[in-house]
Parts: sequence; C-alpha cells; structure tokens
Amino acid sequence: MEPLSSILRPDNLDNFVGQEHLVGKNWPLRKLIENGRIFSMIFWWPAGIGKTSLTYIIYKTIKADFYHLSWVTSKKEDLTKILVKARANFKNWITTIVFLDEIHRWNKAQQDALLPYAEKWVITLIGATTENPSFTINNALLSRCRVFVFKPLTKEEIVEFFEKNIDKVTANYPKIKLTKEIIELIWELGNGDLRNSINILEISILSQKTGEITRETILKAVEKTVYYDRNWEEHYNIISAVHKSLRDSDVDWACYWIGRMLYSWEDPLYIARRLLRFASEDIGIADPNAVIFANNVFESVQKIGMPECDVFFFQLAHYLARAPKNNDAYMTTYKVKEDIEKYGNLPVPMHIRNAPTKLMKNLGYGSWYKYAHDFDWAKVDQEHLPGELKWRKYFK
Repeated sequence: MEPLSSILRPDNLDNFVGQEHLVGKNWPLRKLIENGRIFSMIFWWPAGIGKTSLTYIIYKTIKADFYHLSWVTSKKEDLTKILVKARANFKNWITTIVFLDEIHRWNKAQQDALLPYAEKWVITLIGATTENPSFTINNALLSRCRVFVFKPLTKEEIVEFFEKNIDKVTANYPKIKLTKEIIELIWELGNGDLRNSINILEISILSQKTGEITRETILKAVEKTVYYDRNWEEHYNIISAVHKSLRDSDVDWACYWIGRMLYSWEDPLYIARRLLRFASEDIGIADPNAVIFANNVFESVQKIGMPECDVFFFQLAHYLARAPKNNDAYMTTYKVKEDIEKYGNLPVPMHIRNAPTKLMKNLGYGSWYKYAHDFDWAKVDQEHLPGELKWRKYFK
C-alpha cells in the first residue's frame, strides 16, 4: 500500500496548507505559478512543512518535464543525462524542472555543474534545504536563485490539513474515525512537522485492530517519541532546566536537557541564543571568555546547522557549567531600570557635559571637568551620576 504521507500529498495550491506569505491568494509566487512563469528558487527552513509538496504542485501546474534528485541515491551520470534532455527541451520551449532535495548536501562540483544551465534558463532549479543557503550553496548559484523562507506550520494549519483530508484517510482505512482531539494530539507529538504527524497517525492505525483511534492508542504506538512542544509549556520547562543546570554547574544534566531540545528539532539558533545570554547573565565578569566562546558557537551553528552542530553545544555546556559564576551585570539591569523608572530624566552633571559651542561653555557645560589622563587615574575624584543617585553602586 502507498504510504499515507504520499496519499495525502496536496496536488494543487487550493489543497496546500500553510505558507500563506508565499502562495496565499494574490501573493506574487502564487500568481507566477498559476501563470506558468517560474524561475530558479531555493526553499529554506524546517523539515516536513511543504517544500517538496509545493515543488510537485509547481511542476504539475505548469506541466513541466520534472526530475527529482536526492543526494543519497543520485549520481553524476544521472544529472548528466537530465542536462542533455533539458537542452533538447529548451529548444522546444519545454520547461525542465530539476528538484534537488537537500541541496545543502550537494558538493561544490555538483552545484557548479548546474550553474551554466540555471543561468541560461535551460533548467529551472528548485532546491530544498533545512540549512542556511548563505553558508551551504555556492554564491554564484545562489545569486541566480530566489530564496523563499518557509515558516513552521501552526497548530491551526495542521488541524486544517487533517480536516481537509479526512475523506482520503477513511477511504484507505474505512474503520478509522478522527476527532479534533486526536488531530490536536497528533499535531502536538509531531512538533510542527506535518510529515511526522502523518507518520504518527499511520503507525497508530497499523498498530491496532479495532479501527478506533484513541489518545491511548496513539501514545502507545509512539511511546518512544520524545515529548517536546516548541510553543507551549514543555518548551519553557526544558530551557529553564538548561539554565538552572548550568547555573548549578551540573554539566551532565545541562547536556541532557540541551539534547532533549536538539533531537526534538528545536531551532538550534534558539538554543545558541539562550546559551549566549547565559554566558553574560550568570558568568559575566567572572570569566569574560565565556561570552566569546558562546558567540563563536552561535556563529558555528549558523554555518553548519543540525545535526553536525550538536557537539558544539555539548562542548559549550561543559565550559559554561564549569566556569565561575557572577550575576552582577544581570542584577545591574534591574537596578538601572528601577532608577530610570523612579527618577525619570535626571540631568547630566554640568562638568561632564559636552561643550561644542561657545554658548554652552559660557553656561558652564564641561566646567571643572578633570581629564583623567592628567591625573593618576585611581585618584580622579569627580561625580558621574546625578545628585539623586550619588549613593548608587550598581556593581558589588
């Protein structure tokens, strides 16, 4: 039997769910597809949100000669044969679409081979990637493509998809009844990945005999699925556990909670941002190198993404957990905000004001200012805070 994910794949734009900012009514990309006037493009962002489905809709809509290449199974000879056919199509005004799934995994030589054909419109290249195209696709090829950034599917969009396709599900599995509660659970376990949600449903159907799909049958069928919700309570619970484990210098639990997020397809840049914040908030001046290290990891994650970036996180977690802790900078943010809210716009003391004009000098701006280089710096005695805050010490 054909997999349910294949059966439910949308075949036209009206059945396509999500990405309203790209193919919603009256949006430019939709108009181009409907008018049969497309160009080379890159579809970027998470797995299971419609990149491949939209590509199939495009080729069916414009009736193009279509080739789907995967870096796992396709060879150089396959691409060579396609390019020969594409040249013949071009002469006969036939559009040839070459779809490169996971284009970020195609090496430089493979990408370079496509360049002259994409440049002269002999082929229309569509690439799908979960990695940042700026770091994974040759600049020359990238400059000849338009990048479209996809968005994760919302709960409402996934529920809408299943509600639209209930008839197709029951046509293949006549005894199955899907309630809204069950669909919402499938969405929750799928972590925003529609293909994953469909697979969870199919596993649940095949693993029981009664035809009745309940919460218990789904949870039992996918009992090894890691529970993690990127938008609701569990998301915040786990990132809180990361912070507190690092703050308590517990490297083992910090790595575990980071792993829970990474391997449940949390955006790795979100984790990198939180660890960069931790380096400043909880370590700060006790070890200024922590911020430098965390920033380097953030940039590395941007470049290589998942799954290769996981080791960077565990290396950083080890460093942050073992580093000395100091939260003075973090506490200073509260003190400064408190003083600003309490005292409002206090004037800058006259002696440290800038005096670019003669009038301002005559008014006393900059008067009696002591230029630190003219003194032993440790002995320069002058106020830098408004009078109301002379007593304030932000750092211990």
